[in-house]
Amino acid sequence: MDLKFTPEEIAFQNEVRSFIAENYPVALRGRRKIERELSKEEHLSWHRVLAKKGWVAPSWPLEYGGLSWTPTQKYIFSQELARAETVPLMPFGLMMVAPVIWTHGTQAQKDYYLPRIYQGTDWWCQGYSEPGAGSDLASLRTRAVKDGDHYVINGGKTWTTLAQHADMMFCLVRTDVDARPQSGISFLLIDMKTPGITVRPIITMDGGHEVNEIFLEDVRVPVANRIGAENEGWTYAKMLLGHERSGMAGVARSKHQLARLKQVARTNLDDGHPLLESSDFARKIAAVEIELLALEFTDLRMLAAESAGNSPGPESSILKIKGTEIQQRITELLIEAAGVYGAPYLRGMRLDGDNFPNVPPDLAGIAPEYFNMRKSSIYGGSNEIQHNIIAKAVLGL
Repeated sequence: MDLKFTPEEIAFQNEVRSFIAENYPVALRGRRKIERELSKEEHLSWHRVLAKKGWVAPSWPLEYGGLSWTPTQKYIFSQELARAETVPLMPFGLMMVAPVIWTHGTQAQKDYYLPRIYQGTDWWCQGYSEPGAGSDLASLRTRAVKDGDHYVINGGKTWTTLAQHADMMFCLVRTDVDARPQSGISFLLIDMKTPGITVRPIITMDGGHEVNEIFLEDVRVPVANRIGAENEGWTYAKMLLGHERSGMAGVARSKHQLARLKQVARTNLDDGHPLLESSDFARKIAAVEIELLALEFTDLRMLAAESAGNSPGPESSILKIKGTEIQQRITELLIEAAGVYGAPYLRGMRLDGDNFPNVPPDLAGIAPEYFNMRKSSIYGGSNEIQHNIIAKAVLGL
């Protein structure tokens, strides 16, 4: 869908496009086409450019550095970032824990953490899932026992994205073992340099080091690092998950990937003809494009509601389900369109011109992307759980 923009909105679009062209770090240009793993500094270099411009967190409240952009301006901004293939900003601080801090944190927590998140001083990771407590998060067993003005924490977290870079972790811990599961959880902010924390890599099937397991052994965390009331952490956790899931729609990135898919299908041949001319393959592209269009309208409605001051509710589960299903479907079609070029793939080896000289540049990285995207319907609460949330909280079943 191409919205009809006003002259003012077109001027804003041109401003964003020009800023990205002139300021996006040279070292990052083209990097995501051939490899996903970037260093911490490479990730943060673009974050810091946007922070200096004042564009790193447009949806934040004005008092903490946000912008009074309209939903259309936010839409334009996300579209231009995707068009330029910029490195995505890490969501854990900017889009997930920050709203919890400004809504439920103390003034001291707001004053300290929010500027550091905005500027990229602290890299955050998410301490939610545990072995045996993933989608059933309320059954988590990591224990925090109060000892004076500290909690002593023992337990473990898993599938923790990019924890190897993290300075801070927002973490769910059990502070009351006798309460019903959702009532005995607290929300803590943990400095990752605290003694007793061990981070170990989990190498995923695409060969990347993106996720980790974390072990906590007698980790002492100040009570002052607790968000809100003790044993009320489930309330804050659900709020955070609403922001996380609404951010998973990924409409702008999926539109860019869809354009890439069409280009591949135009150039790759099927029985001597462009694959895009195959009625069967064209039908598959049309089906995913229709779903993406419907998702885009839903996402715009959510943007409008957010601009009116509303927090994401259970409807964010719809964005999570459809967004991740579309992302997976596009990578499936890219593999199909790549044909034989989707096959040469070795664990830990990037599908690029250096390793496979005969692979066309527009097909570089398709196999790793496909494998990596299998996880998207699981993280952030599996899509099966999201269907249950919709049935209960939206449909009242």
